[in-house]
Amino acid sequence: MNPVIRPRSLFIALSLLLALALWLSLALGPVSLPLLDTLKAALRLLGLAQAGYDLAQAELILGQIRLPRTLLGLLVGAVLALCGVAMQGLFRNPLADPGLIGVSSGAALGAALAIVGGAALGGLPQAFAPYLLSLCAFIGGLGVTALVYRLGRRDGETSVTTMLLAGIALNALAFACIGLFTYLADDATLRTLTFWNLGSLNGASYARLWPLLLVTAAVALWLPRRAKALNALLLGESEARHLGFAVERIKAELVFCTALGVGAAVAAAGMIGFIGLVVPHLVRLLAPAELPIGIVTALIGAPFFLYLLLRGRT
Repeated sequence: MNPVIRPRSLFIALSLLLALALWLSLALGPVSLPLLDTLKAALRLLGLAQAGYDLAQAELILGQIRLPRTLLGLLVGAVLALCGVAMQGLFRNPLADPGLIGVSSGAALGAALAIVGGAALGGLPQAFAPYLLSLCAFIGGLGVTALVYRLGRRDGETSVTTMLLAGIALNALAFACIGLFTYLADDATLRTLTFWNLGSLNGASYARLWPLLLVTAAVALWLPRRAKALNALLLGESEARHLGFAVERIKAELVFCTALGVGAAVAAAGMIGFIGLVVPHLVRLLAPAELPIGIVTALIGAPFFLYLLLRGRT
């Protein structure tokens, strides 16, 4: 355990940095707000404080625009980072990201079908358009992931290599279909497709936050309970079995967890990459390192053995 950086101190420091980042995200923008006014308006929106003077403009900007976007960015980043850890542990590859099993491309394909299909039918109803688009994206992500998992199953076992190759192939196929829809789309539909594929927080709303919040909470509660299993998988599937872990069940749970989390994130904010790949590496730099037992025994035993040799000569 690193004596300089304690886990509790590190957690407190990162929590304070997160709170500061959220505060600055609410204050900065095309219309800059004073930091104190931002804090008062946010507390007043939450019903935790009474402002001493009129903050109607700040409350309007925060309540309708910045607060939903900030919370959406927070939840999307958290769930993508958690799913990135799961995929890197499952594939035993530090370059693995949550979209490797096709969930991101499948969600984008589902959204593209909804956008192009809605335009072909004369447009989606305004009251149901955001929810229908997110639902199609979520179903598309789960569907492609289920297909990848099914292709990787054989004789009651799941081949990680086959899943990886199937995910790459289905990713290419999904993006080819999206490219075809983009080529056939008119100007208005093309604009919507482009914004969705690039990822955006502009469509954030409190109605979209609740499903993503529930999914993020479920992933955040479940994944740490599989930390020992992920560490065992890094040694290899045979070693994990010898340690007593149900490898096939754990792999199925990791795939389902990733599909659920990434599907919900893409359904809420579109395709946002790089987070699930980089954040796990940054966290590992802060995590304490464990010395192998051989180093400890050598440091203690070697001097004692030399002492015995010298004593025997005398």
